[in-house]
Amino acid sequence: MFDWKSSYDHLHAGFPGSKHTPVIGITGNFGEKGCELAEAYYESVRRAGATPIVLPPVNDADAIVTMLDGIDGLLLSGGADLNPLYLGEDPIPALGSINPRRDLFELLLIRLACDRQIPILGICRGIQMLVAALDGSLWQDLATQYKPQQDPTWAPLLKHSQKLERWVPSHSVSIDEGSLLHSIMGTTVLDVNSFHHQAVHEAGPHLRVVARANDGVVEAVESTEHKSILGVQWHPESFALAGDDTMMPLFRWLKDEAANYREARRLHQRILTLDSHCDTPMFFDQDIHFDHRDPKILVDLHKMSEGGLDASIMVAYIPQGECTPEGHAAATAYADSQLRRVREMVEGAAPAVALARTPADLYRLKAAGTKAIMLGIENGYAIGHDLSLVSHFAEQGIVYMTLCHNGNNDLCGSARPRKGEPLVGVSDFGADVIREMNRLGVMVDLSHASEVSFYDAMDISAQPIVCSHSSARALCDHPRNLTDDQLRALAAHGGVAQVTFYNGFLRTDGQATILDAVAHLNHMIEVAGIEHVGIGTDFDGDGGVPGLASASELINFTRRLLRQRYSEDDLRLIWGGNFLRVMQQVQTLAAV
Repeated sequence: MFDWKSSYDHLHAGFPGSKHTPVIGITGNFGEKGCELAEAYYESVRRAGATPIVLPPVNDADAIVTMLDGIDGLLLSGGADLNPLYLGEDPIPALGSINPRRDLFELLLIRLACDRQIPILGICRGIQMLVAALDGSLWQDLATQYKPQQDPTWAPLLKHSQKLERWVPSHSVSIDEGSLLHSIMGTTVLDVNSFHHQAVHEAGPHLRVVARANDGVVEAVESTEHKSILGVQWHPESFALAGDDTMMPLFRWLKDEAANYREARRLHQRILTLDSHCDTPMFFDQDIHFDHRDPKILVDLHKMSEGGLDASIMVAYIPQGECTPEGHAAATAYADSQLRRVREMVEGAAPAVALARTPADLYRLKAAGTKAIMLGIENGYAIGHDLSLVSHFAEQGIVYMTLCHNGNNDLCGSARPRKGEPLVGVSDFGADVIREMNRLGVMVDLSHASEVSFYDAMDISAQPIVCSHSSARALCDHPRNLTDDQLRALAAHGGVAQVTFYNGFLRTDGQATILDAVAHLNHMIEVAGIEHVGIGTDFDGDGGVPGLASASELINFTRRLLRQRYSEDDLRLIWGGNFLRVMQQVQTLAAV
């Protein structure tokens, strides 16, 4: 007789020190007997080293959110056809049986999982649901709808619903070199099994086709945004159950991605994460709902939670105008209105969010589970030529002021002067402003400033300076970026440079992605040191690239850095520790 009590004692004894495996949620089918799942799915996940759980098709948004709270990865299983009405289509005669209990549940589940950046593997129906949820389209029936597309190398339609045993391959697929799938499977040709009559028509904007059968039918898709999303049209789990490990790399990939995601999430729970620059206040006059997931802005409470962001410095951005009494007065009034809108937004979303002025405020709010907003001004044009306005804005709680923007002002020269303006440094009035900022505990921000202004400010300021959203000129030759000499000088004076996610400051050619952002950070660390870098996204000021398109995707940055063996202490510094060190120093010495 099996002694189950000894197993219990063994597990109980090992539990306190055990290392938990990542949890993979698997969508359950719904049949005549209720929720069910073929053994091959959960056994493949278990054999890969993860813990499988079944997600029943419950069409309740709160229940779906709770399910996602408990998983680190998602496996979309096979099953019936998707109701074409969800894709805006009427059914054709060859449509098979649909499963209304699953469709709405899985569409919502996928979108919410994607919002949280949870790793996903879709199998058969799963790839089709991925595509449907992420704005692609499907063939309702290959035999009656599909025709090979223009490519003369594609053969006539193959039999995609085999009658062989489920673990027997029935046709081959060609995998694109350089794709994620290619790196997982290590081959460009793979023999697969096939049990479907629907298929992917168009992958949509968020996915790309990376494998096809010889007749051109789509066999695999993956993320266009370097995310952990992969779908295959065949049934890899059937191989594993038959003792064939050919397809196990797919399940090990999901396990590894889930483990990485789990580690990143837990790390974000332990450390304070700060984005040192966003321009979201520019949108607060456009009926914005900050306490909802608002599609008009890249930073809101839901996106901050999804991306694991604790705090954001929201700036009053002041476009550069004429340096006249009238221009200065208008700029000051506009800065006041922008800061007022931020305060009103915070009051309207309380108690989920609160204003903060000091690092201590941020840590207190983090412990309470409250998101934090700090205030800043982007462009010293807001104070015109009136030194007393530095105190005026300091009293409103700004933690830094960017001395200029695009175009010179009365404080200093810009990295991008307007037509006819010279490349100049800090003016005498600008020097007075810097000294007044030092006195009042407001950080001096040199993003947007010319190199001359940068070095002038370094000489004038008694405190370290920051560059709240600047990247590396060695990787992207743009005057807004910092040269290696500037990075070294900044570090020597105790300052911090915050890598930004603005496409044009990451690449001079083509579309930048999360890979470019990571490369810039790595370079800045190599030059300036780990103690002198951070993150300033420039979200809602045209910042955001694939993989880091909004605050909801910031967890992806941490996941990339974890893969590169950055430690928790390193990430604590990068995610705000360095910037807050400077803030604390500036504020403390001002109070002396």
